[in-house]
Amino acid sequence: MDLGAFSLSLPVTDLAVSRAFYEKLGFTQLGGDPDQGWIILRHDSVVIGLFQGMFDRPMLTFNPGWTSEGSEYDPFTDVRQLQAALRERDIAFTAEADESTTGPASFVITDPDGNPILVDQHR
Repeated sequence: MDLGAFSLSLPVTDLAVSRAFYEKLGFTQLGGDPDQGWIILRHDSVVIGLFQGMFDRPMLTFNPGWTSEGSEYDPFTDVRQLQAALRERDIAFTAEADESTTGPASFVITDPDGNPILVDQHR
């Protein structure tokens, strides 16, 4: 099952302060929109997302069709196909992608310890 690029999504209280902290650790901005309250940072093969005011808990995040370097690849497994395969494996969903659509979509599942996992397709 190809889930795409992996990152850790972190809720932050002050995006600028958090960005400055992670930049001191060697991270550089890979993407995002600070005006919308989020950025994606990378250090070697480690990718983290900083999100201000969007969610309450850290999340494991997978992005189908993207590499950890931030580039697209094809072919990739559409988020709706991943959702259907997980449903067949009796995985429960916290939020689901609309399977009648195409393009960007996402779903959320939760591991046995309550950790949210976001699968977020951007294209």
